[in-house]
This record gives sequence, structure tokens and C-alpha cells, in this order.
Amino acid sequence: MQIQFTATPPSDVRVHARVINQGQALAGLDPALVEGAAASAFTGRAGTLFEGFASTGGSVKRIALVGAGDTGAADRRANCEKAGAALTAKYLVSGERALVLDLGHAALSADEAAALLLGLRLRGWRHDKYRTRLAADKRPSLDQIHVTGAPEGTEAAWEREAALAKGVEFTRHLVTEPANLLYPATFVAACEEAFAGTAAEITVLGEDEMAALGMGALVGVGQGSERESKLLAIRWNGGNPGDKPTVFVGKGVTFDTGGISLKPGPGMEDMKWDMGGAGAVAGAMLALVTRRAKANVIGVMGLVENMPDGKAQRPGDVVTTMSGQTVEVLNTDAEGRLVLCDALHWAQEQYDPARIVDLATLTGAMIISLGNEYGGMFASDDTLAAQLTAAGQTSGDKLWRMPLGANYDKLIDSPIADMKNIGPREAGSITAAQFLKRFVKDGLPWAHLDIAGMVWSNKPGHTWDKGATGYGVRLIDQFVRDVVEG
Repeated sequence: MQIQFTATPPSDVRVHARVINQGQALAGLDPALVEGAAASAFTGRAGTLFEGFASTGGSVKRIALVGAGDTGAADRRANCEKAGAALTAKYLVSGERALVLDLGHAALSADEAAALLLGLRLRGWRHDKYRTRLAADKRPSLDQIHVTGAPEGTEAAWEREAALAKGVEFTRHLVTEPANLLYPATFVAACEEAFAGTAAEITVLGEDEMAALGMGALVGVGQGSERESKLLAIRWNGGNPGDKPTVFVGKGVTFDTGGISLKPGPGMEDMKWDMGGAGAVAGAMLALVTRRAKANVIGVMGLVENMPDGKAQRPGDVVTTMSGQTVEVLNTDAEGRLVLCDALHWAQEQYDPARIVDLATLTGAMIISLGNEYGGMFASDDTLAAQLTAAGQTSGDKLWRMPLGANYDKLIDSPIADMKNIGPREAGSITAAQFLKRFVKDGLPWAHLDIAGMVWSNKPGHTWDKGATGYGVRLIDQFVRDVVEG
């Protein structure tokens, strides 16, 4: 979707939209529109929309009034996003190709105006590339937005938000692609293409290189697949040369059958998005690189396919991780932590980070705990936890802190190895986090984000349709803005 700023929009555009704050008088509008809005109980509440018709310049125009809520609301930016998204939801498949958006009557700041445009663009993302028989009235038509009356500074603010939108869209694309087309090698290829021409540095390790480094846990997960596992790192050096980098690590299981511990058939098709953590890291890195963030940031992604063939690891196998610690694999469907533990250790050895945060669709238990409203956060450092919580609140990618504690360690102690990869049914998300904590160096601020309930939605949200949400990209970007860039 193309967003253009103009003083004089094209005269042939039939849809004209105006942003209205809650309770704002509808001054200067056709009396019939004012009366129709009143009859429809339109008050400017955030995300609501009223459409009428008016004769302008000798032609009839579709006039949309969209609500941005109370100007003093604490969630004003989120309400502006809702307003933009409501316009897209209304007109995306309307047959209209263009829309004039008048921002000059709603007392918006530049950041609020950019937030409105972000909501408008994000709600327009679709993945229709494999739909060959889509009915004409279901095909997206809206692709041009002509913005008038934008407050001073909006174009600069939008440039930053457009980079964020690009990252979210890239993540949604990765998460939505089917597993026969997106697997470790093609995930890497997609990133290489997306970052081509930028100053980002890309490092890729194959199975032989990982095995030589002792990554028995990560390599073990993918050994039942014909697809080669990969470790992908994307480095952006936008900060001071002497500053230690912030590292984000993503779980990238491009398809998870459960391995020998095979999952039930119903719903297994959803496991194409078990790489949602890696997808979020890749999209966030694209956003940061595109907007040239003043920060040293590295994204590390462990990419595997978990399949059950004759070479697959078995329940009861013992693997040796890169750290030297051994793991008894009791359940091959608890594979994400095996991928992450080697990726975490490698990232610490390779980059000596200032802090490290991992993102993973790790446990179904997290969905039982928090549903689809929050990602679960486990943190070894209170300051980091508070910073991530604040970034989640600002960005809308919300987090809820969960406990860690030594008392949970005994639940994953193994009688024949240093640990087992799964504990009992109770505290399943916590024992997974305790497992990962054993691979983080003492004193290093670390957080584990279990986002199993957040990367995919079975119903539309304000800024996404059903499907991939892009969760995690905005969280990481906001954290970097607040903490690393300052």
C-alpha cells in the first residue's frame, strides 16, 4: 500500500476520509452527513466508522468519518492505530483503489498521525499468493492513500513507522508460508534477499559447522529431516563501535511434527508457524536495519525441521550441547528448548552481548496460562523485565512476567544426564524456562519470551486479519528505541 503526502489530492478519488475525535463537533460538513452520523450514534469513539455521501465539485463522493477516540486518552496512539485500521478494513476489498485521508481536523501530533498510518498499512497486509480463484469482490483493491493536512513532522515520523511496518509484514510472510516452501535453507534465502543492499552482516552455519562446534542439541532435533538445519545471524552495527551488542535469539522450527513423539493429527498443520520466534527476530532486524537504528543489535535464529524418520532422535537419547552440558531427551516434541540452548550458548560465545532475549513458540502450557492476550516473560534481571514490559505496553505486543526459581530445577533433573528436556505436566512453561536458564552465563541479563499464543490468530485483530500477527517485531523495535538507542 502506497502512502503519499500531498497538499492537493487527485480530483478523481471517490473516497474521502476525515479523522474525528470523540465528542468533536462535525463542523464544515454537509448537513446530511452530520445528521446521518448523529442518527448512527457516531461519536468518534476509537475505531468506529460512519460512511455517507456528499456532492463535491459536481461529483458524488463517499465520505468516511473515522473515530480516533479521546484526545487525552492514555492509549491515544493505540486508538489512532485503530482508526487507521478501521479505514482499511472498510475499503480494502471495496473496489476502490485510492482514498484521500484528511488529518487536518483532529488535532493529531506527528507521532499520532504516523500511528494512524501504521494501523492503516498493517491492516492491509494479505497473503493471497496461492489463491488462484479468489472472487473479484474478495480481492484487495485499495493501494493508494493520499494524505492531506498532516501535522508538521508527520513525514519523518512515518518514515520510521514505515520501516516498522516493513518488518512486521516480513514476519507475517515468513510465518504464513507453508512448510514445503519455507524450511531452513529457504528461510535463510528469504533473509538474504530482504537484507540485500543493506549494511547488515549475515552469517550462516550449516550442520557440519554446527556439529564441529558441538551443537548436539540443535543438530539432533533436525537429524530426522531431509532438510539441512541452519544457524542464521544478522548483525547491525548502528551504535557506538565500543558498545556491546544486544542479542535477540529466535526459535525457528519451520515445521514441528513432534518427531518420534508424534503430535496428534488434528491441528498439526498449524505447526508451520513454530518458527514464529525466528520470524519475529528476522522482521525486527529488518525494521531496525531499514530505519538505520543507532544501536548494535544481532538477531540469531536456530532453524530446523522436526521430522520422524529412521534417523530421528529417540525418546531416551542423550545429547551433548555446545556448552558441554548433557540432556536426556525424554520427549522429542520438547524440541524448541534444544534448538535454543545451543543458539543461546553460541550467541554468548560469539558476541559477548550486553543482554540477551530469546523469543519462542515454546509451550502449549503458555496458551493455557495466558490465552492469546499476553506473551509470557521469564527474566533473570528485574531491570530488563521492566524494560520489556514497558516496551510491550507501548507497542501493543504485551507481556506478562512469569516466575523463575531454583525449586523448579529439580523437576528437570535427570538420573543419567545433567538434565532432561521435559518436566512433569505442571509448570510446563516454567520448567522450559528453567532449562534455558542453565545455558545463560551468570550475571548476563536474560529474558525468555514464550509467545506460543501470540504469533497466529484465528480471528481478526485491530491491525491484522486472521492468521499471522507479526507479534514480537514491534516489541523488539520499541525495546531498542527505549533502551538501546535511549
